[in-house]
Amino acid sequence: MAEEAKLSPLTGEMEGGDGALAPLSLCGVSVLSCLLLACSYVGSLYVWRSDLPRDHPAVIKRRFTSVLIVSGLAPLFVWAWREFTGVKTTPSLLALMGIRFEGLIPAVILPLLLTMVLFLGPLMQLAFDCPWSFMDGIRVAFDPCFWMLCFSDMRWLRNQVVAPLTEELVFRACMLPMLVPCAGPATAIFTCPLFFGVAHFHHMIELLRFRQGTLSGIFLSAVFQFSYTAVFGAYTAFIFIRTGHLMGPVLCHSFCNYMGFPAISTAMEHPHRHIVLSSYLMGVVLFFLLLFPFTDPSFYGLPTPVCSLASTTSSLCLP
Repeated sequence: MAEEAKLSPLTGEMEGGDGALAPLSLCGVSVLSCLLLACSYVGSLYVWRSDLPRDHPAVIKRRFTSVLIVSGLAPLFVWAWREFTGVKTTPSLLALMGIRFEGLIPAVILPLLLTMVLFLGPLMQLAFDCPWSFMDGIRVAFDPCFWMLCFSDMRWLRNQVVAPLTEELVFRACMLPMLVPCAGPATAIFTCPLFFGVAHFHHMIELLRFRQGTLSGIFLSAVFQFSYTAVFGAYTAFIFIRTGHLMGPVLCHSFCNYMGFPAISTAMEHPHRHIVLSSYLMGVVLFFLLLFPFTDPSFYGLPTPVCSLASTTSSLCLP
């Protein structure tokens, strides 16, 4: 009986089995698996033929069905990758994908708090412009009718729930375990978002289809969105690797979808621009000061499951 291949913890090479994959082959299989997964996710959005725009409730409901099916099947890609490559994984498949209880409470609170620090300027701007008082906001937040209204809004449900959950599951929780054994945690953080960024180019199709702007404007918009989503994807990949949890990236994704890209030009013309712009600067400084302390793996259980796949110890996986 042939001995099963395993990943050497010292060299990162496949060893110990008949027909074991060389490191180059392991990387090829990993990248191909991620590419197929990304294509499956984006392709599922277009299985429904419709002349309606993407924000129409009927289109959103159909796409919910597609992406939820693909996201439900996405763990099978990780399982098939593990079986094909023979990579040994001590943690369970669910733990590798960030679905576990250990360190869950810090994983829910700290990454979201860190992201809110980064958005200190936009939050300050929002506070100045909001017609509600603080107590009004508290009352609305605890009003069941408000949340029933939100969950009945298909666009809100897509932007705040379904898109963050399915995209983080597919593009972080499923792809990073396949990329880390090949590339290591640091390289995987910057490789994984490329699939995420390219996947957002599909918005160009709909902009061109419904002629929502000039060709050059649509192209520039797509390039900007790719850049923004790639940077954001690197950030949530960093959080996933450091915390070993899916929940943190999902909540950060939902929050960023709600806030949108910071309106810096508006902030410069704001009546309280000195306070707002100072908040922007303070938020960025505090973010970088707190980035590693708030994602310290010791808060979430050492070692984080995805870090156990690395062939060598990475500083990203250390407190």
